[in-house]
Amino acid sequence: MSRAEQLSPGPRKATYADLEAADPLLVAEIIDGELVTHPRPVPKHAAAASYLGAEILDAFGRGRSGPGGWIILDEPELHLGPDVIVPDIAGWRKERLSALPDRAYFDIAPDWVCEVISPSTERYDRNAKRRIYAEAGVKHMWLLDPRAELLETFALANGRWIVGPTFDNAAEVRAEPFDAIAFPLTILWPLDPAPDTQNAQ
Repeated sequence: MSRAEQLSPGPRKATYADLEAADPLLVAEIIDGELVTHPRPVPKHAAAASYLGAEILDAFGRGRSGPGGWIILDEPELHLGPDVIVPDIAGWRKERLSALPDRAYFDIAPDWVCEVISPSTERYDRNAKRRIYAEAGVKHMWLLDPRAELLETFALANGRWIVGPTFDNAAEVRAEPFDAIAFPLTILWPLDPAPDTQNAQ
């Protein structure tokens, strides 16, 4: 290897300024030094995230249909070491997050995250982001796939993800850390997609 090759810098790592300059119509994250952008979710993805968030918020955020004790938020910006991550939904136990920060992001790792899988995010959700959440000490992770209509659950033990139950439309969801309540997965798909008349012809 020549001296010039030894001294040549590696790829430039993305900065927060790069993230701020991203198209505001895109979701932007910094993952392993790379600026990653993807489009806003399609309606079935957005509906699934909203309905799941509402179910958990009612029971664990507001405490109306469950025990309360949590802060539940949609798409919070998380600063986890050098990474800037935006999960679809995240939750903190109130004893760990007693007040909301006065800045635009959180640097306290959540106790639970849920990523809603889409074609543009699945590679990151299942690989780099899952590793980053484990390194940050997030205790529980759910992966919700509206296309397959499946919910996968994971729990962190000794720095590694342990696969928990997977739920489909035939099974009632009761999963840690929200196993004080149960709900049918079908409530997350409130409407069938409209028929594609162009492809039907």
